[in-house]
Amino acid sequence: MKRIINLCYPVVFFYITIWCMSACSGHNHSSHEGHAHEKESEEEHAHPVRDSHAHGHAGEIILSPEQAHANGVVVEELRQQPFRQVIPVSGELVSAQGEESVVVANVAGTVHLSKPLTNGLHVGKGTPLLTVSSGNMADGNPVERARIAYEAARREYERAVRLVEEKIVSEKEFVRIREAYENARLTYEALSADRSGKQGSVVKATIDGYVKSCLVSEGDYVSVGQPLAVIACTCRLYLRADVPEKYYGVLSRIRSANFRTAYHEEVYTLDELNGRMLSYGHTAGGDSYYLPVTFELDNREGLVSGSFAEVWLLADEKPEALVLPLTALTEEQGIHYAYVQLDEECYERREVSIGAANGCEVEILSGLKAGERVVTEGACQVRLASVSKAIPGHSHEH
Repeated sequence: MKRIINLCYPVVFFYITIWCMSACSGHNHSSHEGHAHEKESEEEHAHPVRDSHAHGHAGEIILSPEQAHANGVVVEELRQQPFRQVIPVSGELVSAQGEESVVVANVAGTVHLSKPLTNGLHVGKGTPLLTVSSGNMADGNPVERARIAYEAARREYERAVRLVEEKIVSEKEFVRIREAYENARLTYEALSADRSGKQGSVVKATIDGYVKSCLVSEGDYVSVGQPLAVIACTCRLYLRADVPEKYYGVLSRIRSANFRTAYHEEVYTLDELNGRMLSYGHTAGGDSYYLPVTFELDNREGLVSGSFAEVWLLADEKPEALVLPLTALTEEQGIHYAYVQLDEECYERREVSIGAANGCEVEILSGLKAGERVVTEGACQVRLASVSKAIPGHSHEH
């Protein structure tokens, strides 16, 4: 019995020790928890939370006014405004009628180029382009033959003048001789006016402009009246748009157009180029299934005759529409976004549905409301700020 009691003492002592340790641990934990709550309460009293928005909305973009100004960010209030129906087509810039001149050969002979007539070469009126030489022709030099014929006709005329006074030559015969003399004189003067010594007849530009095309090469034989080169004036151009037949009913309501060339990013408007609509086609010609619409406009430096263009035809006007410049939008995987300014340093990305675009502006169908302040320039900079890792600690308060 005594042996059993002695074995129980260690067990009882072990459980008493465990109980004491548990009690001390609970007391310490309670004290620490109470102290933590007290500290947190003091901090809340010192810095009270005014709004649940103090920690920021998810998806907000922070960009300080200084950063926005440095990056060219421009914000404008979205308002309803007129917007025209748009028909996007392709087209071509061509020289206006009367703005091209074809240079032809005034004598028959071989061509000698004093300098290469490359396309785009600027020439002034009266500038020598090439020489047509007839010195080695089988039937002789036409200028020399014209000179001989002129000299003979002149002598015959001078003799007839004396004889008609003496009534030896009839008045009818005198008229015939004088006519032959005048024709010979005009022919010789026309051929010798552009004569350059023994080199041949010089062919000159008839208008100021650019060489559009040279139709001959060095050493080619040409006959009288054969085209040698085409000179295009740079004053006026035609914009010819090719419109699908399905838009035939709208052609009569087209008032203007915007266009952009393949070699320049600038979008031109007919208003700034003093343009006007000339005509539109009523029939499709040949194998084409397109109807032509032609505009006339001032040529500006940078526009090239014969170049293709992307054209936006402008038809009926919608009086009220939400319109943004194309610079206000960004695109990701076919989805378009605009950026709305919430306050002076906070922006929100907004998905939008777009309608027609005229090359400069686009109609907004949904996603924005009139009166909201939207980024119109620098949208890419705001987009970059949205992925920046440098502003996670900002708190925005409404």
